[in-house]
Amino acid sequence: MIERITHMFDVVAAQGHGSVWTVLFIGFCFGAVILWSRLDKFEKMAGFMIFEDTLAPRMAMMTVALSGVGFYALVQGGVAEYQVKPTLLGGLLVGAVLFGMGLVILGKCPSAFFVSVSEGRVDALVGVIGGMVGGAVFTLTFPWIKQLMGPDLGTIRLSDVLGGYELTIVLLLSLILFVVALLIPTVDYHDPADENQKR
Repeated sequence: MIERITHMFDVVAAQGHGSVWTVLFIGFCFGAVILWSRLDKFEKMAGFMIFEDTLAPRMAMMTVALSGVGFYALVQGGVAEYQVKPTLLGGLLVGAVLFGMGLVILGKCPSAFFVSVSEGRVDALVGVIGGMVGGAVFTLTFPWIKQLMGPDLGTIRLSDVLGGYELTIVLLLSLILFVVALLIPTVDYHDPADENQKR
């Protein structure tokens, strides 16, 4: 077990994404943002689902808008790269439905689970264990599941369809998301449990 964990750190360090400490620092910053925004709480995501809290969509759109432009600049500067995954319609549709069901039932994204576990939330721990079991089942049954994913349509990018204009596409989509995030009314759900803790 310890050897596998050590190997995992070695793999991360060998991929040229920065040192393990840099990756850990970025992870801690991400966790701090999640805790600050309280997006690790079931009530926040549930509030979004019933239109009683708009923090999640506003934050997601703003993040994608800003990171899209920043990532494009990093790629053009030669300090980052990306790989477009192949389009497997069957796998994408089934995966999207399963992801949505998990999001609604557990009330948080996979990345927020570990933040919730650090706060001692048992429901998040159940989600983490379920995710690990699901990953193991997927790995063991992959040869059978692969047949259900449908034909490989290859890597599809908007710039390929439109014949270029990568910068224009990035700026236009980022601008649309940025403006929509600003236009969405601010509606915050305040959990009574949080109010009681402040007193």
